[in-house]
Amino acid sequence: MSIVSNSLKRIKPSPTMAVTSKAREMRAAGRDIIGLGAGEPDFDTPDNIKEAAIEAIKKGDTKYTAVDGTPALKKAIQNKFSRENDLSYELDQITVGTGGKQVLYNAFMATINKGDEVVIPAPYWVSYPDIILLAGGKPRIVKCDEKDNFKLTPEKLNKAINKKTKWVILNSPSNPTGSAYTKKEIEDLSNILVKYKKVYILSDDIYEHITYDNFNFFTIAQIKSLKDRTLTMNGVSKSYSMTGWRIGYAAGPKEIIKAIAKIQSQSTSNPTSISQAAAVEALNGVQDFIQERANSFKERRDFVVGSLNKINGISCLKPQGAFYVFPSCKKLLGKKRKLKTDKDFVEKLLEKSEVAVVQGSAFGLDGYFRISYATSMENLKKAMERIRFFCDSLT
Repeated sequence: MSIVSNSLKRIKPSPTMAVTSKAREMRAAGRDIIGLGAGEPDFDTPDNIKEAAIEAIKKGDTKYTAVDGTPALKKAIQNKFSRENDLSYELDQITVGTGGKQVLYNAFMATINKGDEVVIPAPYWVSYPDIILLAGGKPRIVKCDEKDNFKLTPEKLNKAINKKTKWVILNSPSNPTGSAYTKKEIEDLSNILVKYKKVYILSDDIYEHITYDNFNFFTIAQIKSLKDRTLTMNGVSKSYSMTGWRIGYAAGPKEIIKAIAKIQSQSTSNPTSISQAAAVEALNGVQDFIQERANSFKERRDFVVGSLNKINGISCLKPQGAFYVFPSCKKLLGKKRKLKTDKDFVEKLLEKSEVAVVQGSAFGLDGYFRISYATSMENLKKAMERIRFFCDSLT
């Protein structure tokens, strides 16, 4: 009998981390790999944030903190929600975790009973279904069409909800597609959700600040009738280039926030004190660089989308946010082709052309692949040329 628990056997390792690990191994072996699989900004953490961390160390802020975050960081988060989203929360409605992933994990572990269902629009971030499975729940995957910009429609949402539904997840802008819901689209979804009083909403807003073309970000907690049923998750990883600092946070109903703290108290306890001090400066300090970096991402997005749409067999929508594109490779797959699946496509692309991307099936939608353009323009130009050459060899 295996020592590994049955619940762990239900889940799989992260496909995105697997691609990144494989690319790293090949690079270490001397291969000229261009990695477009990682979901993190290539910019460095701003100096003022680093200096805040150094100052915290010098001051001796190196002890345990409150399990779910320091008062200073909770206050900064409270001010952020008020300033940027016109949302008001008490400090006991806010929790801080070791990254956004832990906040989500804690929330689902604290609220899901065996058999509870969670509606997940696909394509989805790879960890959503597995976290729900670990918690004893059942992911209810709703495939969203390319013609709808990979976004959940009110009709599909209404059809997916049943008596077992406990949560609905919304991620805008999206990982892996970069699609973002407009205020009107959020309002249309809310018209469905207001009818289901026992269903809660998890809004994953981690890419909030990375949007393009004058897109106006709107989060579902801004719908007054749904605020008391919405847990809004965010963090400093993407907007402030602090992926390794591991600070995520959420605001929502007091009962859920208290339950999250209970879970965290028996796992990691508090997030790192130094990282919390840095996150205070991130949220309270200068914000100008965020738009500057978004402008740089936009330039890369435009280049990548334009390049992909010139490649035989590839088509790609232009996303509204994040730093991903989700092109289709369906025309290069099939019984009469050399490659049968999107997994075949990305494996051969890595082997033959030394470009690492992630297959769409890892995100719940076959026939696509995800590219992260959070890398230098030089790397992107080389990668697009390699992808073009590879696709030409298939036709």
